[in-house]
Amino acid sequence: MSKTTVKKMLFILSKATLENVYAAFVMANGARMEGIESEVFFTFFGLEAVQKKKLEHLHIATVGNPAMHMPTMLGGLPGVEALATKMMKKEMEKLDLPTVGEFLEILSDSGCRLWACKLAMDMFHLEQDDLVDEIEDVITIGQFYERADMENTHIVFV
Repeated sequence: MSKTTVKKMLFILSKATLENVYAAFVMANGARMEGIESEVFFTFFGLEAVQKKKLEHLHIATVGNPAMHMPTMLGGLPGVEALATKMMKKEMEKLDLPTVGEFLEILSDSGCRLWACKLAMDMFHLEQDDLVDEIEDVITIGQFYERADMENTHIVFV
């Protein structure tokens, strides 16, 4: 464990593309592995990462993603997103990365606290029953910010 002055990391996940979800989960898990408190707040489309019916069907963003190194028009062609997603999942399997559902369990079991955004839940007409059991509660952004009200806390927007 490294010595750091960081005490708490709070992640706000607003998009449920495969690359954003794994970025947030890897950082939150890394914080826990370093003994740093960690929490993830799922808002807007980030809620798809914790919806029982959607979490295992996330995709790579191929349109408007400069890291894809392909013209936007090509990224929008039928089958390109599915192919990119399949290729990414294959690479993730090689690295023995857990699925989204498994990663949520790992995060929760490690002490990472997981929250859903009340405004987004209301906007998308979702109930807590639509979400995985690892979501501790549905809270407002104000309540989430209160959780950051301590020294050496950082918020990362993904």
